[in-house]
Amino acid sequence: MALMKAKEMREMRPEDLRAKLQELSDELMHERGVAAMGGAPASPGRIRALRTGIARMRTVMLEQERASKAAPAKKKAKAAADPKGRGKARQTKGKKKVADMKEENK
Repeated sequence: MALMKAKEMREMRPEDLRAKLQELSDELMHERGVAAMGGAPASPGRIRALRTGIARMRTVMLEQERASKAAPAKKKAKAAADPKGRGKARQTKGKKKVADMKEENK
């Protein structure tokens, strides 16, 4: 089985990626079992290549997952933009002044 490039993986559907990942994981488990029993591997670098392929596939899957989550957030940000194009007002991210915190504690 030839290892795939990341570009090829990005063109695949998520279901196909998951199936391919399972196939690579099973193959890696088999190769490790052969090596553990003292058998001579058919290809000495195969285990390393399988591990690299699995890592590459998981990376592509994570990229796709993050891209799908980020797409709706970008749409919301564009919709909330100032209609006159003046830019966003300065927003505080949960920062409170010391005086405000003291008043709350009273």
